[in-house]
Formats: sequence, structure tokens, C-alpha cells
Amino acid sequence: MTELPVIWLVQQRRGGEDGGVTSSPWRDPDTVRSLLESETWAVVGLSGNPDRTAYRIAELLQRRGKRIVPIHPDAPAVLGEQGYPALADVPFPIDVVDVFRRSEAAGEFADQAVAVGAKGVWFQLGVIDDDAFRRTTEAGVPMVMDTCPAIEWGRG
Repeated sequence: MTELPVIWLVQQRRGGEDGGVTSSPWRDPDTVRSLLESETWAVVGLSGNPDRTAYRIAELLQRRGKRIVPIHPDAPAVLGEQGYPALADVPFPIDVVDVFRRSEAAGEFADQAVAVGAKGVWFQLGVIDDDAFRRTTEAGVPMVMDTCPAIEWGRG
């Protein structure tokens, strides 16, 4: 699979080239750019199901030279990488915590990301939690919400 179909898939699910969202503080271009340059991405909600968006984005991250770390209660190995049941179980530093969970469940992962010393938090398309954004950024951890690396790399 090439990058273009992944970008197209994500864009179509959100209704257009810009993902169907407008500019906001949680899509700061400098923060987006900085997080996209990060190397190690913990992907919360990543399972071995290739039909899921999390799987396709994890593949894209790998193609872009990123190390992915599956975070899933069942802790499966995915795309050749060992999975872990929780962020706190990962025995090495995490650069970005990429969250594929509903908005009402996502905030706890932002808090966990701060607790484990992650350098950034990324909430995927449609995942918005203003309180989590406030807590995370007040803790000094950059955060992006309601967008996708596939879309953001497609802009460049």
C-alpha cells in the first residue's frame, strides 16, 4: 500500500482534504511539524487488524522510518513490534503517544503520556478533549488533536 491511499482513506472519512476541521490551537503547525519529526510512536489502540485505521497509520509511520509501539490491553505484537498493555509497561522512552480511542476515553492516555515522560501527545481525527489538552500542555508536553499524520504529511 502506498501513502496516497492511506491519506485518501483518512481524508474521505473526515470529509475533505483538510480533514474537515478548521485551524485551532491544538493544530499548531510548529507543534505538528515537531511531533512528525519524532522517532518513537506509541500507538494506543493498535491491534493486529489490518482493516483498522490505527493499523494503516502504524504502517505509514513505519514507512516513514518511525518505530511503533503497540499499546493494547491484549498486548499483541503488531507489524513486527512487541506490544504492551499500558504505556507504563514500555521499558524505553516514548516520543509521541498517538491515541486511537474515543474522545471520552482519550484523556486518560494523555495523562499517562505525561506520567511516563512522553515528549508529545497526538489525538487522532475526531478525538477532542479540551481538558486533556489543557492538562497536557500545562504540564509542558506538546499536544495535537483532531488530525492525522497521513493528512499532515500530505500537506507538506
